[in-house]
Amino acid sequence: MSNKINHYALVGGNIVDVVAGNLISGHSLIIKDGMIKEICKDQQLKDDIPHISVNARYITPGLIDCHAHCFVGQFGDRGNVMPSEMTARAGQHLEGMLQRGFTTVRDAGGADSGHRSAVEKGLFPGPRLFVSGKILSQTGGHGDHRAIADVCGCETVAGGMSVIADGVDAVRKAVRENVRQGVDQIKIMGGGGVASPGDKLIHPQYSLDEIEAIVDEATRCGRYVMAHIYSDVGIRRAVEKGVRSVEHGNFLSIDTAKVMNDHDAHLVPTLVTYEADAKYGPSFGWNEENSSKNAEVLSAGLTSLENALSNNVNVGYGTDLCWSPKSYQGDGLLIHEKVCGAAEALRHCTLNNARIVRMEGKIGEITAGAHADLVVLDTNPLKSMNCFSQKSNSIVAVLQGGIPVRDDKLLFD
Repeated sequence: MSNKINHYALVGGNIVDVVAGNLISGHSLIIKDGMIKEICKDQQLKDDIPHISVNARYITPGLIDCHAHCFVGQFGDRGNVMPSEMTARAGQHLEGMLQRGFTTVRDAGGADSGHRSAVEKGLFPGPRLFVSGKILSQTGGHGDHRAIADVCGCETVAGGMSVIADGVDAVRKAVRENVRQGVDQIKIMGGGGVASPGDKLIHPQYSLDEIEAIVDEATRCGRYVMAHIYSDVGIRRAVEKGVRSVEHGNFLSIDTAKVMNDHDAHLVPTLVTYEADAKYGPSFGWNEENSSKNAEVLSAGLTSLENALSNNVNVGYGTDLCWSPKSYQGDGLLIHEKVCGAAEALRHCTLNNARIVRMEGKIGEITAGAHADLVVLDTNPLKSMNCFSQKSNSIVAVLQGGIPVRDDKLLFD
C-alpha cells in the first residue's frame, strides 16, 4: 500500500471498543487523511474506497505510555555522554516503542521539543510525543545525582535530564525556561527515588510554597504538573497544591486516593520497571541500597493500584524503563490485568492515558474524528494482555495516522 493512498477502509476485523469493553463486528473503519472518518456497517461500505482486509483479526487503538524515557543512557553514563549521542539513542528507543504498538508516549524527563519536532518531521520514526524537558529537582532531591563529594554548584545535572532549582523564585524561573523551550508539561521530583543516592523514599521534596509556585506558573501558560512521588504524604501534599499527575505512587493509601479523586488527579503506575530492574539492576551497577528501595516499592505496587481503582481515581499506564530493556514495555499490562482484568487494563493504556495527556476523543479510542493510530492483533486483547507482552506478542500491524509503520502479514501490500 502506497503512503499516497490516504483514503481506504479496514474491513473484516473485530473492532475493540475500549469504552464498553466489547467487540464490534460486521463494521468497517473508514480512514481518510490520517483520521478515522467513519465506522459503518459492512453493507453500507461503498465500493469506490480501497478495501484492506484484516482477516478477522482484532483492531485496538494505538497504545499510550504516559511515563517513558527515550533520552537515557546506561546507569553509569551520567555526565559522560554527549546530548548528540543521547539523541541518537533516543531515535532507536522511539522506533522500538512504535513497533511495539505505542503510538503516543509522554516522556517523563529528558526529551525536549527537538525530539518531538524530529518525529513530527519524519527525521526518525517514533510515537506522538509529549515532552517534559528538564525535570525540576531540589538540591539533594531525586534529580540531583551528584556524588557526595561533588560540591559543584552546577544547576543542570544528570546528563541534562534535570535542573536543580531551590526556592520560589528559582522554581518559577525553571518552569518559565522549560515553557520557553516548548515543553508539554512540567515534571518535578516530589519525593525520593530508587536510583538517587542522597534521599529516602519516604521523604517529601519541595516545600508547599515551591509546589504552589510551580503549579501556578504551569497553569498560567496552559501546562500542568506531573510529579515523581512514592510516599503517601508526598502524594497528598502535592495533589492538594494542584499537581495533576502522580507518577509511581506506590504507597498510596485509601484516604489519599480519595483526596486524588476529589482533586481530579491522575495516577500513573510504573509497575513493570521494578520487576525488570530487580532482574537487571545488578548488571547495570545498582548497589545494595538501590536494590532494597526497589524491593520496597515493588512489594507495595499492587496495593496502590487497588486503592486508586476502588476510589475512582483515573489510572493510567507508564513503564519508566530507564536502564532495563524497553522490550518490557508491554509486559506491565499483565500486572495491571492481575488487579482489574484485561478490558480495564487496556483502558489504562488507551482511554485513561488519553485523558492524562488531554487528548480525549483524539487518541486512545476508535471513534469518528480520532487519529487513525491503530494496532492489529491475531488474538483478542479483551481476553488477555499477553498479546502485548514480549513472550506472547500477537501484534501483526501498527498504523500511525493511517500509515502502516509495521506490517508483518503484508496486509497493506
